[in-house]
Amino acid sequence: MASTITINPATGEKIAEYDRITINEAKEKIAQSKRSYDSWKQKTFEERAQLMFKLAEVLEANKEEYAQLATREMGKTIGQSRKEIEKCAFICRYYGDNTKDLLADESVKTEASKSYVTFQPIGVIFAIMPWNFPFFQVIRFAVPALMAGNTGVLKHASNVQGCAFALEDAFAKAGFPEGTFTNLNIESKRVKDIIEDKNIVAVTLTGSEPAGRSVASIAGQNLKKTVMELGGSDAYIILDDADLEQATDLAAFGRLQNNGQTCIAAKRFVVLDTIYDEFLTLFTKKMKAAKMGEPTDEDTYYGPMARIDLRNELHEQVLKTIAQGGKLVLGGEIPDSKGAYYPATILADLEPGMEGFDNELFGPVASVIRARDDAHAVELANNSIFGLGSGVFTGNSERGERLALRLEAGSSFVNKLVVSDPRLPFGGVKNSGYGRELAAYGIREFVNTKTIWIQ
Repeated sequence: MASTITINPATGEKIAEYDRITINEAKEKIAQSKRSYDSWKQKTFEERAQLMFKLAEVLEANKEEYAQLATREMGKTIGQSRKEIEKCAFICRYYGDNTKDLLADESVKTEASKSYVTFQPIGVIFAIMPWNFPFFQVIRFAVPALMAGNTGVLKHASNVQGCAFALEDAFAKAGFPEGTFTNLNIESKRVKDIIEDKNIVAVTLTGSEPAGRSVASIAGQNLKKTVMELGGSDAYIILDDADLEQATDLAAFGRLQNNGQTCIAAKRFVVLDTIYDEFLTLFTKKMKAAKMGEPTDEDTYYGPMARIDLRNELHEQVLKTIAQGGKLVLGGEIPDSKGAYYPATILADLEPGMEGFDNELFGPVASVIRARDDAHAVELANNSIFGLGSGVFTGNSERGERLALRLEAGSSFVNKLVVSDPRLPFGGVKNSGYGRELAAYGIREFVNTKTIWIQ
């Protein structure tokens, strides 16, 4: 029988081995999820909410265990792993408290004696989730989907199967009925079979652009709705009135958070010419001072990348950018040590056409770009196939808002790093995907928006 082996990226050592399930076993689990849906959809919002509140308690009670597991499997620092679990509990409580209002019937005045819009669940949702936030990404999908009355099955990334099974167990401990949330430890080549299963009604994917294209194509052929949250190469504009101490603090944290492996991470820094050199000097100082080390050490700023192959691919992108004329300011060398480590790296003087400008660098590598003025900065920021997040650092919030409105992205933050907040919709444009997660917009992606007319 095929199996999944999880590897600690900090040491290269094997953590555990998990048996894959066959396609027939997967289909039986999906059938169980459909049977569960038939009864789950009948429960009231209040009944579902009570289980969500219990799930929040389970997550908090096991926070250290789950955090240590996430850190072992994908290498994020232990402090950030703990915060991830805390955020998961927050989402459970948010939707437990608010779903009844978010999905309340909406009365519409017409010539009918009564007409309104109601939001009804649609069935079993298939989620394909990545490794970089192994608990949060799944919870971000599952909680609103289940609160709406759907059930869910998960195909998680192979290198975080321990987290996947821990999540399935957490739902069970909270008292969710069997089949409400199910982990499918299947091979990637079986994804097509799952999407085509008659009991799957929709698919949500967070991952790479190629994966999104493949899944969307299969789902489209089967007329099944999809929501895609794909890659990003987020641009942050640094204006000449910005507080550079604050801006470089946020820039360093934004680029190194989660070991540089975040879709909405600050990746391209577009800096006005008059402050370019000063920004680069201060940014370099702070990136250099950030401690790379064992992710379980409390004082480590950033740890290893999730896998050796991903580290090596990133290094090739760095070398390609330098060969194209980019300036290596910091880092750029693979450490002579075990593990998937890559140092904080800065590539400067980048221009369109260079690898570090055009494509996503999914690791602790920052691209610094020079802009003549505000208009040129917006032009450079928007010169991307991606459009997930974006930001502006400025001492004038009105000026920042004007530029934020012109940025082609699903989110634009002024004087703050882009974050995923359950109270606000999250998603991208262009090659960063389509559809939204979170808030009222996200929870309504997987419902039947149904018109009722009574004459």
